[in-house]
Amino acid sequence: MSVSDLSSRTVLVTGATSGIGYQTARLLAERGATVLVHGRTAEEAHAATDRLVTLANVDEARLRPLGADFTRLEEVERLAHRVLAEHPHLDVLVNNAGMAAPERHTVTADGNEIAFQVNFLAHYLLDPALTSEPGGRVVNVSSVLHRTGSIQWSDPNRTRRYSRLAAYSQSQLALTVFAADPRVTAVSVHPGICATSLLPLYAHEGVAPAEGAAHVVRLCDPATEIVNGAYYDREHRVTPAPVALEERTVKRLSKLADVLVGQTA
Repeated sequence: MSVSDLSSRTVLVTGATSGIGYQTARLLAERGATVLVHGRTAEEAHAATDRLVTLANVDEARLRPLGADFTRLEEVERLAHRVLAEHPHLDVLVNNAGMAAPERHTVTADGNEIAFQVNFLAHYLLDPALTSEPGGRVVNVSSVLHRTGSIQWSDPNRTRRYSRLAAYSQSQLALTVFAADPRVTAVSVHPGICATSLLPLYAHEGVAPAEGAAHVVRLCDPATEIVNGAYYDREHRVTPAPVALEERTVKRLSKLADVLVGQTA
């Protein structure tokens, strides 16, 4: 396989209907990959694949639309089961779906702070959909804001003290820590400050989403060697927040996530 050829790869991209996720799906499909295009609903996923075909001239045969609302964990579980049934040899899971925490404290029907669930817990639950065969990997689209975050172990839903920036940063820190889980081969990447719906959390201006997506796609390429748990700021491997490298934190987060997604014994 050449560096530019991904025709033997199957990739699930969450949050692929807009922004970095949409552009990631486009770039992967243009390089020959079969892309599972996830959206909040089946209708949104189909609309995204239609745009990729008509506007980006992507081969329709390379696209598979999938819907699941990450604010409902039962839908995430159904998505995981469907992927396992229809694509048992998934090569890459791109954990891209994300949202800015709302101004007001918001809890999902599953009982979790909404940004923590959408940005982290849903992806934690999805992870079993990734093949365990050699070469499989997870690419977490994280954020430089993970460095400002802290995980409130006794109150992850932040019911006692809430701010949208703290909630968002906590979710990104959790996603970055998750990459160091030894049960998966995973990396995290800050794709840069891009002109997406999340831009107001960072700055007034950002680069085109396609520029950020290129950094994600590079890590999907098997020609790019990765080290489990590595963190990238765009194309450069850098050291993440110190807590993200602590084995104790990785284990503690896994236990917390199991409780919050209802996977306790």
